[in-house]
Amino acid sequence: MWKDTMLQILIALFPVFLFLVWHDRAERTRYANVFLAVLCALSMVLTMHYSTVTEQGQHIDFRFVPLLIGSLYGGIPSAAALSIVYVILRTGELSTELDYIIFYIDTAIFLPVLFSRIAAFRRSSRSGRIKLTYTLCIMMLLLAFFSYLYSIADSEFNTILFHIFLTMVYGLAVLFVSGTAVHFTEMAFERVQMQAEVRDVSLSYGNEVRRLQQFIDNTPLIVVFLNDKGLVTHVNDLTLKLMSPVNRIDVINESFGYLVEKIDMQFESCPVGRVMQGEERVTEMVTTRGRSFYTVCCPVKDAAAGSSEGILFIGHDVTELQLLKDEIGRMERLSLVGQMAASITHEIRNPMAVIRGFVQLLNERGSEDQQYYFRIVLEELDRANAIINDFLSLAQNRIIEKEPANLHNLLSELLPLIWADANMRGQTIELQMCQNIDWLDFNCKEIKQLILNLARNGMEAMNDKGGVLRIETRNLADSVELRVIDNGVGMPAETLERLFEPFYTTKASGTGLGLALCLSIVERHNGKIRVESMVGKGTTFIVSFNKPEAIAV
Repeated sequence: MWKDTMLQILIALFPVFLFLVWHDRAERTRYANVFLAVLCALSMVLTMHYSTVTEQGQHIDFRFVPLLIGSLYGGIPSAAALSIVYVILRTGELSTELDYIIFYIDTAIFLPVLFSRIAAFRRSSRSGRIKLTYTLCIMMLLLAFFSYLYSIADSEFNTILFHIFLTMVYGLAVLFVSGTAVHFTEMAFERVQMQAEVRDVSLSYGNEVRRLQQFIDNTPLIVVFLNDKGLVTHVNDLTLKLMSPVNRIDVINESFGYLVEKIDMQFESCPVGRVMQGEERVTEMVTTRGRSFYTVCCPVKDAAAGSSEGILFIGHDVTELQLLKDEIGRMERLSLVGQMAASITHEIRNPMAVIRGFVQLLNERGSEDQQYYFRIVLEELDRANAIINDFLSLAQNRIIEKEPANLHNLLSELLPLIWADANMRGQTIELQMCQNIDWLDFNCKEIKQLILNLARNGMEAMNDKGGVLRIETRNLADSVELRVIDNGVGMPAETLERLFEPFYTTKASGTGLGLALCLSIVERHNGKIRVESMVGKGTTFIVSFNKPEAIAV
């Protein structure tokens, strides 16, 4: 009997173990209910086939276990199918009318309870499912026990006690098998759920890694990762662009010094070496290929251990910020000059006017041999007055009157004067004007002054014995452009950087206010001026006037 009982236990657990082996992938979950119901039906048939009958006529089988497991995990359809199988198989074992009555009463009591608890079972946690399974098992055992007691009510007292003891052992075995079945079934579902969660986490992690990689590669920063030995492990796209034509494979596992050599950066001391020696953060401003970079080098630490597992080098392009800083400094200097000019010009002009008046009076009354000296004094006074006017023109808060004007008309009015200056120097003027040009709001006096200053600067930059000054105009979609081009000596980069600073000049007798005045005029007319120059080949001044309200010719 005990061997048959152990065989029934194995048969009752057979669906669960087979389901545990089969249900190893998430895509099989949709078929899990049907698969488990079929296995439980087969287990019920085998369990009832190998059921044991004691000498006292008591049936020992574990048919309730597959019925419970298949119904609770399979849902209402599986529970209905398994109940039909159970009733058919169990009915075939009944012999007397009393057995039929007792069986139908037990079935009518138990099956409605079972069907009513399936939904609650699916909503419960693992511990709740085990408790609900035990409750249903105890209910089945009590019904079977009372039915069995009714059938042996006429037996002796000792026999009844023995049957009660045997029923308790059988009940404990059923509870154990049921709990084991639920445990392993839950394990199968949890394993697949864990696999799905691991897959989702892996997918999310992979997506985050790709997004981070795209961010690093496309960020407008130099980003270099190095291992704890100072060898390059990763460089982003901007770094590769600066290293062109060297590619990523060429620098991986190379030293930081090799990479710096390819980027053409000059450091006071190797930042990676300083970090490897224990410094937490090394910053430095460096210049490469005409661009300024603010660089930061720091260790990459393991969050758990706190130890360094590599080095991160970042370079931020601050060229535009540096240019903006220089521009602000230049604007402040211009503003200071303007304020100085506005405050002292009248104080200087008044005594100069008095001096000029008395010199003119002395010139009229003096002898002819002294008029030469008086004329020199008057010319120098006029030159000083012109310098004062330049000071006044630099004032940024000047209110100027503008009117619609055509740049070609202004050039035509100035051309004779420019030709006269060029003839005195033995130079040639080439004028290349576009066919149509928009009218803009100009202060004609200031624009003429701008053109004359740029033209005379170009002529002074060329040899007095020759040279060609070319003046061009262009009517672009959003601006009107004036170009003054000479083929003079050109200017080096250090001169170009300071070209528009007040009082900066390369001429022996210059004041350093001419180009500063030009810049002030252009900015008051909502324009921009830039310079292109090569030493030995000449210089081009390009003035662009924006067209917010252009009027067609």
